Amino acid sequence: MTKEDEGKQEKQEWTITSVKRDKKEKRRYLLYGDYSDEPYLSLHEDLLIRHRLMKDQIVSAEQAREIREEDERYRAYLLGIAYLGLKQRTRKQIKQYLIRKELEEIYIEAALDRLESEQLVDDEGYARQFAESRMSSGQKGRLMIRHELQQRGISKAAAAEALSELNREQELAAARVLASKKSRSLKGDARTRRSKLMGFLLRRGFPGDIVRDAIRTADLGTESIDDEEDDGVLLDN
Repeated sequence: MTKEDEGKQEKQEWTITSVKRDKKEKRRYLLYGDYSDEPYLSLHEDLLIRHRLMKDQIVSAEQAREIREEDERYRAYLLGIAYLGLKQRTRKQIKQYLIRKELEEIYIEAALDRLESEQLVDDEGYARQFAESRMSSGQKGRLMIRHELQQRGISKAAAAEALSELNREQELAAARVLASKKSRSLKGDARTRRSKLMGFLLRRGFPGDIVRDAIRTADLGTESIDDEEDDGVLLDN
């Protein structure tokens, strides 16, 4: 807040002498008081209507402070709505966006709470939708999906719940497709290719039991390899 703003707040009350539309920001208005050349308040038109602010109305210092705070909360809320657009996002993602807009933490949290109460932000729903989408794409296993969910701010409990709803057969089918494609480009003997394929699928986030089953169907040559050798490599997560 500038010193000029602080000076305005010190006034016990002031009279609105004019209300003008802000030329720089759509749907915002500037309130001038006591014939000053600088606006005393800048606020969204929704708040202007809600508080019935008009020329010749007297505004107290406390009322002005409350309106400023309400306007900051509302601004954070509207920015959150705009950021959501047609794409679902997590609470953490929206918070990071609003921080980049240089809004204060208290107003960000208030906006996020409102968005959640209106079910516009739903981390559990996001987790289920995200996990299903990632699994359907067939490129990543549940362990990688869990990591991605947590990176997006989804709690461990919500991530675990979303992953528990995934279909194992669908995950195994995806791992088998990836194993089949990858095995064609691997070099070396069957044992070497098996080891490389194992590491590839594990890095993609597939659990050990899924990896074992997927590798059995991959074309790695005719050499016999004992599955028990996998025990020290494949660790179920």
